[in-house]
Amino acid sequence: MSGIKAKLKYLANRFEVIEKGDYVECAVSKKKIPLENLNYWNVELQEAYFSPVEVKQKFEKSK
Repeated sequence: MSGIKAKLKYLANRFEVIEKGDYVECAVSKKKIPLENLNYWNVELQEAYFSPVEVKQKFEKSK
């Protein structure tokens, strides 16, 4: 990983790279997520999540 943050557009079953990079940042934990490991995101909020744990934290917080 060269340490360049990517900018993505999150879609229903995939994402598009807007600005090339190696990783994105988790919206909850701020952990770096290598693009090849990115599996969790929210299309409506355009946010990435490190794991299901962060997804749960995000949506429990918003209740």
